[in-house]
Amino acid sequence: MKVGFLGPKATFTELAVKKVFPGFELEPYQTIPESMDALVDKEVDLAVVPVENALEGSVNITLDYLTHVVQIPIVGEITLPIKQHLMVHAKNQDDWQKVSAVYSHSHAIAQCHKFLHTHLKGVPVESVSSTAAAAKMVMEQPEKKLAAIANELAAQEYGLAIVQKDIHDFDYNHTSFFVLSEMDLDFASISGSAHFKTTLMVTLPSDMAGALHQVLSAFAWRKINLSKIESRPMKTGIGNYFFIIDLEMKLDEVLIPGAIAELEALGCGVRVLGSYPSTMVELT
Repeated sequence: MKVGFLGPKATFTELAVKKVFPGFELEPYQTIPESMDALVDKEVDLAVVPVENALEGSVNITLDYLTHVVQIPIVGEITLPIKQHLMVHAKNQDDWQKVSAVYSHSHAIAQCHKFLHTHLKGVPVESVSSTAAAAKMVMEQPEKKLAAIANELAAQEYGLAIVQKDIHDFDYNHTSFFVLSEMDLDFASISGSAHFKTTLMVTLPSDMAGALHQVLSAFAWRKINLSKIESRPMKTGIGNYFFIIDLEMKLDEVLIPGAIAELEALGCGVRVLGSYPSTMVELT
């Protein structure tokens, strides 16, 4: 099978894909929407896209595209530790502290604020589409003293020298990725995970006092544990929101359908985005 992912090569997304889908054919795409569109257009069988970072929060473009543009089931979730390294072209590794600019994804830059402030204070820091794209830029411009913040796979892929390892501010930093597919994929067998989650999109009835409280009550009295509730704009006007709710259980035949029926009776709109195994992988 063919897996589309947020490229270019050596992004954290590819690292997650390689951990869970070894031996699969991989196809990088420039953006998250392009990765999803490739799945809709049947260019790939699966798409893997980042959805949440432990430090920086949700990846809004992923949530918005899944809810407003495409209707692709979430069939799995991969959680990967994030380790950021400072890398330069090999010819510049001896005087890396004299770099003229640092490139990386905006999340990675934010995750390494203390290191940048302490060791590269005053050096311009530029945001690009991915950590791998930053590494590629540094590789393509050896005549300039540039640095990238990226992962070890990027250093290997683009032949860069890691001059400072583990420069992230917090040790416990992870990113979660959705596995999307229209196939009946047995992700539990592929990943070896027995932990399931269910993600719902809930819209509230307009001008109903206490609507969110009643929504949460529908889960609370059934003892359904929620791991996340997040509001996103409906894109229909100021103050109009829907909610993404993660339930810590597999879609069953009684509890979740009962909760959905109760929400719909209140006038809420409910869409199941997926019920899927969630796995955590480790870096060696």
